[in-house]
Amino acid sequence: MRLQDALSIGDLERLAQKRLPRVLFECIGSGVEDEQGVIRNETAFHKHQLLARHLVDVSKRDQSTTIFGRTYASPFGISPTGVAEIFRRGADSMLAQAAAAAKVPSIISGSCMTPPETIAHVSGGNAWFQLYAARDPNISDDFVRRARDAGYSTMVLTVDNPVFPKMERDKRNGFSVPFRLTVPLLVDALMHPRWTAEWLRNGGLPMMRTWQPYAPAGATPSEVALFRRSQNPSVQTWRDVERFRRFWPGNFVIKGLARASDAVRAANAGVDGVIVSNHGGKTLDRAPATVDALVAIAAAVGDRIVVMLDSGVRRGSDIIIGLCLGARFVFVGKATLYGVTAGGVAGARKALDILRDEVDMTMALIGCPSVADLGPDFLFENQGRVDNQAIAAE
Repeated sequence: MRLQDALSIGDLERLAQKRLPRVLFECIGSGVEDEQGVIRNETAFHKHQLLARHLVDVSKRDQSTTIFGRTYASPFGISPTGVAEIFRRGADSMLAQAAAAAKVPSIISGSCMTPPETIAHVSGGNAWFQLYAARDPNISDDFVRRARDAGYSTMVLTVDNPVFPKMERDKRNGFSVPFRLTVPLLVDALMHPRWTAEWLRNGGLPMMRTWQPYAPAGATPSEVALFRRSQNPSVQTWRDVERFRRFWPGNFVIKGLARASDAVRAANAGVDGVIVSNHGGKTLDRAPATVDALVAIAAAVGDRIVVMLDSGVRRGSDIIIGLCLGARFVFVGKATLYGVTAGGVAGARKALDILRDEVDMTMALIGCPSVADLGPDFLFENQGRVDNQAIAAE
């Protein structure tokens, strides 16, 4: 299959699998412990069915969406995906470029290899910055300063990983941080010559330049990765949220909340938005699917702050369901990571194009000409209530 022939995110996943050694490919899709959280995230979307309105003029559809005073071409963007440059060199900037071309936001990972200052230059102002708070608060404060000085409009504080999760599949496969090509892994890598040639041509493990300024002078890429691992994950509290809110002048978003009461507290603390997320199933294996946690959070604070969603999205119809359940915006991570791995900027664009086209097609099929009109009445489970209201109105 060629990149241009890919019809779905699943096709891009298979193209990425052909390019990557098995240990790296499985790192993208793996979860923690029994990996039920990964399965739950995806299957939770399947519980919902979309109920179409017919005889509606859908000859023109508009999926543009405005959040934080900025209008984007589609109601979805790119989630942060750390260490993407291990899968393809330059992936951090490629994802930002693809998002800029598609006129959607991309959240730059706090553990990316490329400095946020560099990405800001290629993002067209569409990039948001993810803050992985460090154990040393001075490092966290400097990240805030750097993001502000680079011109980022939105900061995303990720709060759902205070400790290292138990990534059993990655450990069994021999994936470690920093990543090393051991003899067994090298044998597998030789079966994927394009990735191996790129890895060797660029000197092996890329430098985590985002964290390099804080590591000891002269540190190697492996030493910088180990330093970063000594600083993050870190335990954060509501006092830290309040402190970052005071320091950060732009839009401030918390990513990783699952409780409605926490979302209310975030709104009370002056947070501008929340992303309902469980790290794509890579933190707590017994966490609820984010689309299930979304409903209560949207009901509690959806009229006060911007409620967003990520984790488990594979189709444009998943995005539509998230919007119907109360999200204002949806983010995807694995989809574009498969795309950029398979084909660089063109691959990331392909992933975004596939999802955009599926959103457009789904809107036409359910009789919704504008994303702004989406709501719970397009969900089959609400059929009785909505039909009774419509009949009463007649």
